[in-house]
Amino acid sequence: MAVDFMIILPTLNEREGLAKTLDELFSIGVSPDRIIVVDGGSTDGTCEEAVKRGVRCVLQEGRGKADAIRTALKIVNAQAVVIMDADFTYPANRVFELLSLLGQCDEVIGARLRPEPGAQGLVFKFGNWVLTKFFNLIFGTKISDVLSGMYAVRTEALEGLEKSSQGFGIESEIAAHIVSTGGSICEVPIEYRRRVGRKKLGVRHGLHIAFDMMRLAFRYNPTFFTFLIASLMAIPGLLIAGWVAYRWIFLGVKHYVWGIIGVTLA
Repeated sequence: MAVDFMIILPTLNEREGLAKTLDELFSIGVSPDRIIVVDGGSTDGTCEEAVKRGVRCVLQEGRGKADAIRTALKIVNAQAVVIMDADFTYPANRVFELLSLLGQCDEVIGARLRPEPGAQGLVFKFGNWVLTKFFNLIFGTKISDVLSGMYAVRTEALEGLEKSSQGFGIESEIAAHIVSTGGSICEVPIEYRRRVGRKKLGVRHGLHIAFDMMRLAFRYNPTFFTFLIASLMAIPGLLIAGWVAYRWIFLGVKHYVWGIIGVTLA
C-alpha cells in the first residue's frame, strides 16, 4: 500500500544515536522532509544534529515521550506515521516493510523478536513479557511486543486518542485505543540492537507503564477492570478465611469478626 507518511523521532540527548538513525533512513531512500525530530530539551546538540542533516527539529510540548508524540501528531499531515526511538536500537531500514502492511492493519508493530546479544537484559525481557501478557489479558489480543518503540500507524486510527499515559506508556495507549475502536494490529519481527548512549528505562518506568495499563483497562474495558479489582480483593479474603478456618478446626479458637471479613472479601 503506497501511503503518504511521516517519520516521527522523539529525542532527548541522543545526538549520536540520532545521527546513525538518520543515516540509515537516508540509505533506504527516505528524504529529510519525511522526517520530524521532536526534542525534549536536549543539551548535547541533538536538535543541531538533525538540522545539519536537513531534518526539521521542533521542541515538544510538555515532558516525556508521550507528549513528544502528541506534539508531533499536531504538526504532521500525512496518511500514516512511523514512530521510532532514535537511539539506533531499531532497524530504520525496515520502515517501508511496516508501511506496506498498513493496507491490512491500522497499526503495524515492529516486534523485537530478534535482539542481538546483550541488547536486552533479563529484567528488561521479563518486564516486557509481563506487561505485554497483561495487555493481552485486558484487551483480548495476541501481541508479542506491545511496548516496542517502532511502529507504523494510520493517522485516521488515532483520531480521538486521549491524553492519559505518560512517557513510554504511550505505546500501550495507542494499541488500546486502536483495538477498542474496532481497529486491527499486525506485527513484523525485527532486530533490536544494543543502545547507543545511556539507557533510559528502569524498573520505575515499568511500574509506571503497568499503572497506565490499569487506567487503560478502566477506560476501555471497565468490565475487566471491575473483575480484576474483585479478584484482587478475593485474595486477602481467602487468606483470612483460611486462617480463621485453621484456627477453628485445629485449635478450637473462633474469630467471628475476622471470619465475616474474610467471607465478605472472598
